[in-house]
Amino acid sequence: MTFIIDPNFHMIVVFCVTIFSIVSFVREKLSIEATCIILLTTLLLLGQFFPLPDANGHNQLSTANLLSGFSNPALVAVLALLVMGKGIIQTDALRGVSGLLVKGRPSFVWVSIIVILLFVMVFSAFMNNTPLVILAIPIMQSLAHSAKMSEGRVLMALSYVAILGGMTTLVGSSTNLLVSSTLQDIGMEAFSFFEFFIPGAMLAGVGLAYVLLVMPHILPKRQTMVEALASDKEFVAEIDVKEGMKLIGEECVDGRFPSLPDVNIKLIQRGGFLVLPPFEGYKIEVSDVIIISATRNTLTSLLARFPAVLLSDEQSTHMQRLMEQEEELEEGEAADIEKTVQNAHIMAEVMISPGSRYIDMSLEQTGIRHAFGVIVLGIQRRARVVRRRFGRVRLEQGDILLVSGSRKDIYTMRQSSDLVVLSGSTQDVPMAKKAPVALGIFFGVIGLAALGICSIPVAAIIGSVLMVATNCLNIRQATRALDRKIFFLVGSMLALGVALDSTGGALFIADSILSLPIANNPLAMAGLLFAIVAIATNILSNNACAILFTPIAVNLAINLGIDPMIFAITVVFAANCSFASPIGYQTNLLVMGPGHYQFSDFMKAGIPLMLILWVTFMFIVKFYYGVG
Repeated sequence: MTFIIDPNFHMIVVFCVTIFSIVSFVREKLSIEATCIILLTTLLLLGQFFPLPDANGHNQLSTANLLSGFSNPALVAVLALLVMGKGIIQTDALRGVSGLLVKGRPSFVWVSIIVILLFVMVFSAFMNNTPLVILAIPIMQSLAHSAKMSEGRVLMALSYVAILGGMTTLVGSSTNLLVSSTLQDIGMEAFSFFEFFIPGAMLAGVGLAYVLLVMPHILPKRQTMVEALASDKEFVAEIDVKEGMKLIGEECVDGRFPSLPDVNIKLIQRGGFLVLPPFEGYKIEVSDVIIISATRNTLTSLLARFPAVLLSDEQSTHMQRLMEQEEELEEGEAADIEKTVQNAHIMAEVMISPGSRYIDMSLEQTGIRHAFGVIVLGIQRRARVVRRRFGRVRLEQGDILLVSGSRKDIYTMRQSSDLVVLSGSTQDVPMAKKAPVALGIFFGVIGLAALGICSIPVAAIIGSVLMVATNCLNIRQATRALDRKIFFLVGSMLALGVALDSTGGALFIADSILSLPIANNPLAMAGLLFAIVAIATNILSNNACAILFTPIAVNLAINLGIDPMIFAITVVFAANCSFASPIGYQTNLLVMGPGHYQFSDFMKAGIPLMLILWVTFMFIVKFYYGVG
């Protein structure tokens, strides 16, 4: 049974759904996927039981209209470009070029860093920038190490230039494609490939100058990786107390256990109970699980003294045999036990990459230990230590794992697309045989789209199919490259965009903005629109902002009597200004852990950049587009 009621009811409901979505995205109590599903379900129920007929009697909130976003060409193109980016990374197609810079003389490290940043910026204009940042993080770390400088001075710059490069072409960011697609949905012309290249290049150039010359002086001094690991940077680890360990029976005295003098004990899990500090009078028993926090050096010492805790069963048996024979060994031979363990193993920091199959899995479920032969010693999330038993913590993209294993094990991990080794392995991964094929496909697709021979969705699909057909990556790797968050977010936001447009919500917001005192000044309105979208994109999502604000921007431009394309391009540039928050853009989150950044660091560096780009854009609107 259906009911036909006043259209204002629909607009009010859609506004309520929009506010709910914004609050949910900001608070992060629900996952993005859950919020999107709730949003979409609410709109479908609204359209089903309270239809909104147009002049011909067709329901504007029909199921077909609301779900059309999931078959939107822009969404298909974004997903296909993700597959192509996965193929580039899987074949290490760009590592051969960028890796040459690491081998340069130390005196030219800053030149190499600048070239890497330019390399990432240029390629970000033509491909998904997330794989580029993943590729460049270890390289930038190597350059920073060789120059004995803080990684924090270069890694945030890496993320920022990737975002800036994405502003220049239609395929540089999914945001750009979605604005173009939304224009088509409301009956306007889509952007051409280089529609906003010149103003985008101006903004990118100004942004690059800020990143290189000003930003290093704004960010607080961060330790290099070597300094941080040698100091009081702590990881949470756990010790499973087994039969025969020297820890058994030890009693806590003055808050410490004699065999664990340099660690902070957080809790002891005994059976089904948790023992919390203070531990005075407690004795360690078999099967206890001791949760500790300690520096990397302390964990290295534990590796030598309690090999059964950190080594594989085979290695543990061998080392236990050596330790049992300790009394029979010469003094020098006994001293070599610790050295033997440390030489056999190295520690490395490994990041969970976007699209990793380990996301949302606990360490126990991942099977990393059995797959790679390494021991996970601790977890950091967004530059903070995870303060609970990490074996049961569900992993997120950008999480940093401290692992211990042989050099061969760490080398094997570098070849996994699920993980990014940040340190601990000095070997270079050779360029895969399929790298030239992947690069050929990539440049071929760009050529097809840029020359207008094929539309971007068609060209991207051709490229992704060829990546699989030529064995640059297999079907499993291709499907894992498809980000479900992007799929749900874009599909549901497009449905919300349809609802806002159909119910008159977009027009209502545009009219409300036009009631402001500056309504008669198109230049001031362009500046206001840029500021609103730029702030929103750091709170919500660049893709969500692109879809939500494009119809509003078009309505504003029409009412002001100027070219709607100018305001649509304003949305493109503003929605890409995801600089002031680590959660504003995926690449910011990726560099947060390796760069040891805090949330406030992105605000300190990002807000001035946003203001500079805003001022630059006002000059572009006035003198390039001639808006007075």
